[in-house]
Amino acid sequence: MREQFVTMSGEGWKQNSFPYRLYRKAKKLGVWDPEDIDFTQDRRDWDQLDERKRWEIMQLISQFQAGEEAVTLDLLPLIMVIAKEGRLDEEMYLTTFLFEEAKHTEFFRHFLNQMGENGDLTVYHTDTYKQIFQEILPTAMTRLEHDHSRVALVEAATVYNLFVEGVLAETGYYSFHTTLEKEGIMPGLLQGIALLKKDEARHISYGTYLLQRCIAEDDSLYDVVMQKMEELIPYAIKMQHESIKEKPVSAFGTTNDLYNQFMMKQAHVRMEVLKRARGKSLDEVYRYDEEEAGTVL
Repeated sequence: MREQFVTMSGEGWKQNSFPYRLYRKAKKLGVWDPEDIDFTQDRRDWDQLDERKRWEIMQLISQFQAGEEAVTLDLLPLIMVIAKEGRLDEEMYLTTFLFEEAKHTEFFRHFLNQMGENGDLTVYHTDTYKQIFQEILPTAMTRLEHDHSRVALVEAATVYNLFVEGVLAETGYYSFHTTLEKEGIMPGLLQGIALLKKDEARHISYGTYLLQRCIAEDDSLYDVVMQKMEELIPYAIKMQHESIKEKPVSAFGTTNDLYNQFMMKQAHVRMEVLKRARGKSLDEVYRYDEEEAGTVL
């Protein structure tokens, strides 16, 4: 039985908290429609791509397509845990989080439809990619359905927010930048990626906030996060290695080392943010500033 409604209490809910500020940003910045993006030039560019370049772009997009679908499906257990804890400000933000993940799934599928690519995309997924999105991510998230412990929560947030979004997805955006933007092609796709990246910046920021809150409550959880990230980073490197099929240079002239360096930088940034958070009080965490997350909102 519900004992009280937070919004009707004398104290109310945390309207100055970081999650509530993210909620307000999402209302203003997160409402864009994939169907409004013009892919006319993209179709012309697509037809002019050689086979190898098209393969590399298709592989990247197929990874995002399946990845966005996976995170849309896997987010619900986290929302349920937060809701059961009565954290209304966080749950309000997470409603926009789920909406945006669904919209990202729609965006990549809409792009593929516009390019006439309706075949089986799983041919572009490597073994390590499948291991991450079909095993590691859903296992960590579905665990929350029956295990509401802080260890389960921080491991799920580490896999979802720090690793999948903060390392893999960020590296994917960087890949789009070093290929399509560099060559001045696919403006519609790049427009969507730019909008999507802003949404994801809020997602990563929330995950970083959530982990800081948990660490502020129990400092031993910092070691849980660090251990999980140490387990996950080799998967990122291996997935990138498999994606370019061990070729030293991609069809767009970029190297595997370039992406590996970027991935490691992203991982370092995320872990440094959490390291600086150790010893903070809960009040300090609630006043968390966007710039501290290492993302651009």
